[in-house]
Amino acid sequence: MFKTNAPQDLEELEERLSCPSAALVNEMAQIEGDILFLGAGGKLGPSITRMAKRATDEAGVSRRIIAVSRFSNQAAREQLNACGVETVAADLMSSEQLSALPDAANVIFMAGHKFGIANNPSSTWAMNSYLPGRVMERYSDSRIAAFSTGCVYGLSPLTQGGAIESDPLLPTDEYSMSCIGRERMVEHFSKVNQTPATILRLNYAVEMRYGVLVDIASAVFTDQPIDLTMGYCNVIWQGDANAMALRSLALADTPAFAINLVGPELLSVRRIADSFAQIFGKEVRFTGTESPECLLTNGNLCQQVFGYPQVPVQAVIEWTAEWIRSGGQTLNKPTGFQVRDGKY
Repeated sequence: MFKTNAPQDLEELEERLSCPSAALVNEMAQIEGDILFLGAGGKLGPSITRMAKRATDEAGVSRRIIAVSRFSNQAAREQLNACGVETVAADLMSSEQLSALPDAANVIFMAGHKFGIANNPSSTWAMNSYLPGRVMERYSDSRIAAFSTGCVYGLSPLTQGGAIESDPLLPTDEYSMSCIGRERMVEHFSKVNQTPATILRLNYAVEMRYGVLVDIASAVFTDQPIDLTMGYCNVIWQGDANAMALRSLALADTPAFAINLVGPELLSVRRIADSFAQIFGKEVRFTGTESPECLLTNGNLCQQVFGYPQVPVQAVIEWTAEWIRSGGQTLNKPTGFQVRDGKY
């Protein structure tokens, strides 16, 4: 159930990010088999694995929830274990370690590389294009949901209302090309091995510690200028993105089924910044002007399939403002949403 008040601390934030919807609980009762999460140590991994465990328990189903990551942060691993999630420390780029992972009827593939591509492009291609093919072969008998990104569409005119799933993929840089490589590997092995799969073009998940809204709020709060060149964006509450990703397992098909995982609104960066400035009692400074083309995806199909997000964007804006104003912890990892040339 949606709570209007802002999360007060990390414990409450984690509880909300992992709280399953009634629709998810119902679908977890229908899906058979264990669920394996590959790349579960990232920003989404801990909360989505906890959500899967909570939804499974509420559905009264017996299944293993297994999180795989290198787990450089041992505390994060221990927290997942305490929630009843099984954890496996593994390097997915190791053929031996990938082969040794547990079998599972359902796989959520989240591993990828984005930041620092200019310094190591070959590693980005290996992680974003080569590894997905290996995973599709290793789990050819499973049902797979693979995370992708809205960057595969390139920039689209604001007047278009965001790229839809049938639009051509127009890469503009090595990162977006490598992500198209990921999708093509999923599509290829889905066809060849008749592996049901979904491709989730996420754009952008947000919560109190990370995301586009945190980037803008932090800049306004610390009197930093806001670049308006990328003048519009999409966001979706991470808890909603988690639930939709898990529910997408029921949509897995051959050939792979692609869907934009995104909120319904096309948001103005200027208006978001003005909202934060009003809440903080600050004057906001802008640089640049809004370009007619932005990185935008259309959420119509997402809302048709999954319904409207449980947490509306205005609530997330207000929660983020309160979190930043009260000195809440952030991950200090800027999204780079302003980047237009793919050099993250």
